[in-house]
Amino acid sequence: MTPTELTFTLLSCAGFMMLVAWFSFAQAKGETKDQDGYFLASRGLGGVFIAGSLLLTNLSAEQLIGLNGSAYAFNLSSMAWEVTAAVATVAMAFIFLPRYLAGAFTTLPEFLRDRFDGQVQRMTVVLFMLGYGLVTIPSVLYSGSIAVIQLFDVPSLLGLTRFQALVATVLAIGVTGSLYAVFGGLKAVAVSDTLNGIGLLIVGILVPILGLVALGGGDFFSGLTTLTTEHPEKLNAIGSAEDPTPFGTIFTGMVFANLFYWCTNQYVIQRTLAARSLAEGQKGVLFSGFFKVLVPFFMMIPGVIAFHLYGPELSSIDQAYPQLIRDVFPGWLMGFFLAVLLGAVFSSFNSLLNSAATLFCLDIYGPLRNRKLGDREAVKVGMIASVVIALFSFLVAPMLYLAPEGLWQIIRIFTGFYNIPIVAIVIVGLFTRRTPALAAKMVIVFHVVAYGLLKFVFADLVTLHFLHLYAILFVIEVSLMLAVGRWKPRETPWAFQPRNIVDLTPWRYAIPVAATLLATVVFVYVLFSPIGLSNGELGIEFMTVIGAIILVTALFWRRAISR
Repeated sequence: MTPTELTFTLLSCAGFMMLVAWFSFAQAKGETKDQDGYFLASRGLGGVFIAGSLLLTNLSAEQLIGLNGSAYAFNLSSMAWEVTAAVATVAMAFIFLPRYLAGAFTTLPEFLRDRFDGQVQRMTVVLFMLGYGLVTIPSVLYSGSIAVIQLFDVPSLLGLTRFQALVATVLAIGVTGSLYAVFGGLKAVAVSDTLNGIGLLIVGILVPILGLVALGGGDFFSGLTTLTTEHPEKLNAIGSAEDPTPFGTIFTGMVFANLFYWCTNQYVIQRTLAARSLAEGQKGVLFSGFFKVLVPFFMMIPGVIAFHLYGPELSSIDQAYPQLIRDVFPGWLMGFFLAVLLGAVFSSFNSLLNSAATLFCLDIYGPLRNRKLGDREAVKVGMIASVVIALFSFLVAPMLYLAPEGLWQIIRIFTGFYNIPIVAIVIVGLFTRRTPALAAKMVIVFHVVAYGLLKFVFADLVTLHFLHLYAILFVIEVSLMLAVGRWKPRETPWAFQPRNIVDLTPWRYAIPVAATLLATVVFVYVLFSPIGLSNGELGIEFMTVIGAIILVTALFWRRAISR
């Protein structure tokens, strides 16, 4: 990249980011005066902003690099992490969200205090804060910075060492993301996420199209033919035991991992808790599910294209997407691409920062003060907490470079310390009335000890895939809670107390849209299967299954429209 091209790229990137910032803060004006406005956008988010924010909160540079690298080296089996998440969004829309909104909860630990007691609330807050502060937030900064460095060769461009470039990129992303979280609150975060999400979709469409044109020697359809007929096994999503994501894990631990992420993880569900009505919340959650189904086309097919273009010759699978971008993306659009990439990275960062500040302010500081916080005090504490957490993450993120293998191993498994017990506690809490707080406390302690032993002490003996391990622990922990509930039930049954702050009328088309979403999940799996494209052709079996999917979906829509 010449100095002129670099200057144009940086200026166009800055221009797009400034436009996003101006619009976001204009939309969020006046929303930071009280704690409902700062933490929940005054409970006024519509479906579009919820879906856009969920999309950008979930998708970041690590998916762009990692999923395309997995497709380049293996096949499409890792799309399970994205596509099957749509099932969890349906569960959120119909099971969890109506209860969260009815109780007008601001945080998940607040719900657990209402259902169990203050000690369960504090224990879950500690789990969330340790996970966010020590691992999740720094790792988002680190992985996003590494992606930017790989895609744009920042050390060479700026004349820095790799570590210096990492520190500079961490600070650039972190400071920008912090501005949204600290001064704009959730509304600014949600609006900026939506605008960057539109940009990410544009890039997501352009890259495979341009890649197929390059693969076809200038002819898109020739490239598409090559993609679907040569090495069709690369288009197989039915993972074997040797693949990164075995197909069987979809029906075991992945179910609970997705339920945790989309239904109980504070930094994700905070957008839905800010919905102005149940109908808008359901729209946002279900629309985000459709975006997840599109991920294989935007974030994995380019990896397969890279395999066809470069063969297995790249030095690292993580080079597949950066190399493709450098070769096929127009130079005059690189500034826009950089802005979208940075937007995706600091979207995840500022969302985590805002949620961590919310948890600290409402579930730690407030209870310690033993009184209800005033609006000005809550907003001030939230801002201070955001700054402190951000500064801490700036220190921790570059440390991942100094010992990447050990720390990356911790990052990969750390979520397992708290995701399964939290989703088990929430599910049992929602669907039972006499299970006591003691059961939740026992499960948290049991899981942390058992998971730590299985992953660190007995790792050589227990060779199960970690997703299967999730499922086993979930069953044990739910059984333990139910057993404690029979042994020492609550003296009085827990009764849900609805507060009805927002309109709880369900969206009229929620059921047919959910049916369409689930049908789309099945369609994508059938398309990328041995009876679909990975067979090299679409035969009668494929057509029969697709016909059945369309028929069932049409029946749901006919019933909804006729009501």
